[in-house]
Amino acid sequence: MSNQNYNITYVTGITLVATIGGLLFGYDTAVISGAEKSLEIYFSSLSLSSFVHGATVSSALIGCIIGGALSGIFSSRLGRKKSLLLASVLFFLSALGSAYPEILFFTKDQPTIGLLMTFNLYRIIGGVGVGLASAICPMYIGEIAPAKIRGRLVSFNQFAIIFGMLVVYFVNWGIANGQTITWINDIGWRYMFGSEAIPAALFGLLLLTAPETPRYLALTNQYEKALAVLARINSSKEQALNILNEIKASLTAIAGSKVKLFSYGKIVIIIGILLSVFQQFVGINVALYYAPRIFESMGAAKDASLLQTIVMGLVNVIFTVLAIMTVDKWGRKPLLISGSIGMAVGMFAIATLSFFDVIGISTLVFIILYTASFMMSWGPICWVLIAEIFPNKIRGQAVAIAVAAQWAANYLISSTYPPMMEYSGAMTYGFYGLMAVLSALFVWKMVPETKGKSLEEMENVWKR
Repeated sequence: MSNQNYNITYVTGITLVATIGGLLFGYDTAVISGAEKSLEIYFSSLSLSSFVHGATVSSALIGCIIGGALSGIFSSRLGRKKSLLLASVLFFLSALGSAYPEILFFTKDQPTIGLLMTFNLYRIIGGVGVGLASAICPMYIGEIAPAKIRGRLVSFNQFAIIFGMLVVYFVNWGIANGQTITWINDIGWRYMFGSEAIPAALFGLLLLTAPETPRYLALTNQYEKALAVLARINSSKEQALNILNEIKASLTAIAGSKVKLFSYGKIVIIIGILLSVFQQFVGINVALYYAPRIFESMGAAKDASLLQTIVMGLVNVIFTVLAIMTVDKWGRKPLLISGSIGMAVGMFAIATLSFFDVIGISTLVFIILYTASFMMSWGPICWVLIAEIFPNKIRGQAVAIAVAAQWAANYLISSTYPPMMEYSGAMTYGFYGLMAVLSALFVWKMVPETKGKSLEEMENVWKR
């Protein structure tokens, strides 16, 4: 932009640091995709049911719900930056513990229920980190970003999530490639989990160089520090002062030191929750967590299924970039509605193919249509809206509720996938298609357009 009135280099640098949290979010949630079959075999002597296996694959999501729910408390009391530092420590501990859960209390290669529970505990610890990062990274970027490019910058977080998934697909494939199944089931899966320690450590170190957000600093009466950060973000001190005055005005708009969650009405909270729930009920994480197994069930060999997953990951990255390029031009609502339509077409087609037991390239094409539609719409745009629709005074609490609802919905959908598939594949995919149709109707009727509005201007929408 020739007329930009902000320091694009500085803002982009801070955003890139924050998005490593998004990368770890993607890495942590997708690392299980290459290891879940090996885990099932490793614990096979315990004769686990498909429900217990589904719960183990999804166990990190329990931590995500906890982390999401607690994110409001942490982000309000510790601040956005220190909360992300805490998340980086949790990612690091989880990576090492999941890779070698036997440490301290158990004997290697002697699976017990206690070991299974310990493994799940380490995954839950990582999940708490994901829950914190998933809520606070978009909030952090949203509170730093100038209004003109906020959609694009917050969407970078989704790009980082998808990039993290793509990286871990390559890492998993690289670990498994050329190795025997026995080695993968004994050692390989441990390398997959342990590899996450590297980006976790990098995230923590780089966060030390990032500032706290000006809106949190203003919220805690640190006006001079807030002004200093705004002055670095914007091209002039005068402009920084104007923005700080807007922030101050929004913080004093509601009388009383303790602001209730519903101070701006219930509808904004309901919209935040429904955005989160629909993002999960369309079934995206089933496609991400169980991708190699879905491709195997469609006739692909183990190596080929991991390779097809990488292809899917590349498609995800390309269409997330499309969202980043268009979100501040086309707006949030058009992208969400068109994405919902694409997802519905993809899922209903997969349901039909599943009903007639058709396995082939057509199934892969419709899975790619479905995931591409999600990645150009609900993937990034849901996070953009959650970061920007809530007023300053209630943002920490409201984002925490929306994100906790998202992870609860995620856990419900992911853990019920194996038993639902045992009952009927066509019904399972048909359900996700129906949710995509309902998500389009919800956006059309209830969600306001936020393109180009400052966070403080958004408050006026809810005051009315």
